[in-house]
Amino acid sequence: MKLSEIKHKLNQLDNIAFQLPNGELVPTNFHVTEVGKITKNFIDCGGTVRKEEVANFQLWDANDYDHRLHPEKLVKIIELSEKVLEIGDLDIEVEYQGQTIQKFGLDFDGKNFLLTTKQTDCLAKDKCDIPEGKVNVKLSDLNSETSCTPGGNCC
Repeated sequence: MKLSEIKHKLNQLDNIAFQLPNGELVPTNFHVTEVGKITKNFIDCGGTVRKEEVANFQLWDANDYDHRLHPEKLVKIIELSEKVLEIGDLDIEVEYQGQTIQKFGLDFDGKNFLLTTKQTDCLAKDKCDIPEGKVNVKLSDLNSETSCTPGGNCC
């Protein structure tokens, strides 16, 4: 989800709810402690220089039960962040405290913002000779010449 999308959806809501991938809701007394831009400059395993930017929201489960973040307040925080930090219409990444800081993607189901799981991936599969899918090999199809034999000096 992009910043423009969340602002549009927030303007249509009375309350904000974030749902974890396991179906549990983030407690209603959460705070958005940060809205920022994260820039990641890196080289992938194939040697290609890359740059990624995301808008980052950090959710914090506060012990402050007397306050609840309302949609219009979050829109104001986002707009201030866009202006001051010069954040474009970036994809949103959400941080939330689990056993350690967890990073999620963001989606919306019409009622709740869904924290979606993120996965690591190799960005240079073509240079690393990683097959597209799992290769199944029958042991009986292996050539006996390439297998290890006692005294064959392969180990």
